Amino acid sequence: MPTWTATDHAMMARALQLAERGACSTKPNPMVGCVIARKDKIVGEGFHLRAGEPHAEAHALQAAGTRARGATAYVTLEPCAHMGRTPPCADALVAAGIARVVAACRDPYAPVDGEGFRKLMAAGVVTETGLMEAAARELNRGFFSRIERGRPWVRVKLAASLDGRTGMASGESKWITSRAARADVQQWRARSSALLTGSGTVLADDPQLTARLPDGQPLAPPLRVVLDTRGRLGARHRVFDGAARTLAVHALDMIPGYADEISAFAVPRDGDGLDLHAMLSQLAQRDINEVQVEAGATLCGALLRDGLVDELLLYVAPVLLGDKGRPLFSGLGINLMADRIGFDVVDQRQVGPDLRLLLRPVRA
Repeated sequence: MPTWTATDHAMMARALQLAERGACSTKPNPMVGCVIARKDKIVGEGFHLRAGEPHAEAHALQAAGTRARGATAYVTLEPCAHMGRTPPCADALVAAGIARVVAACRDPYAPVDGEGFRKLMAAGVVTETGLMEAAARELNRGFFSRIERGRPWVRVKLAASLDGRTGMASGESKWITSRAARADVQQWRARSSALLTGSGTVLADDPQLTARLPDGQPLAPPLRVVLDTRGRLGARHRVFDGAARTLAVHALDMIPGYADEISAFAVPRDGDGLDLHAMLSQLAQRDINEVQVEAGATLCGALLRDGLVDELLLYVAPVLLGDKGRPLFSGLGINLMADRIGFDVVDQRQVGPDLRLLLRPVRA
């Protein structure tokens, strides 16, 4: 294991900061940042903004110019080694005369996976990996989930009262949380590759389900995905308004009436619903990294019950809705305290008057 200095840590921390600037625009590619330094002085830096455009290393090398020769490149992910829509970054680093490359983690994507490191080492570049690896993987948790697990990272977004209700028994739910919380949700939507809901939510609320960011902030719009087990939806709903791409998912044993006008794919049934594992696998094959679920208690409960919820983004408003209100999750079948589902608190902060919790299920 290499011995890294305080300068190494500072440079990689800066590279991670840069990488996050592409959170809403790089998908389906991972977020990557690069810093080129001579001792403790940065001579070039960059990040990957959009798929198909130059990678972080290319931007940093261009900024460094001839000062890159003999310098160290700090990069948050293994430099690519293959010709895609842009040339291999490993070759560019070698050609620029970089003497040392420090990468936070290996890239599990098959055309790269170790090849970038091998190219660098074969050219005599000192190559080290593992510095701030956990932070780098956390930043790109959706990308790593898609490549390593074959399914996207699943985040369930919910807004609830202090007594855990998401709306009134009648279905009325606008608005439990504040304007500040609703604006915050847009940032989480924007970093997602897809926004997932169920037909019940579409029929009840007719949401547009788009990410809305301030003007000038780069965005690759998330795909809208609607689970429509019984084919009840149609082009009249706002999720099919053309403001963003939409996919409907229905059961294999039916042909919905919108088959010729709406993009769709089918998966097997699972009880009264759809096979959620198969649905997520299909989304991964469509290069979906992160899915944000904005749905009712039935779909959210089914995902949690099937062990498919990776994190819960919960906004808690300082209000009470009463015991007749709608719950966060349904169908969990919890009857004993021993069967309760535990969560780790990853982050908690106040957004306007509301409390925002980022939670992850405790895995056995």
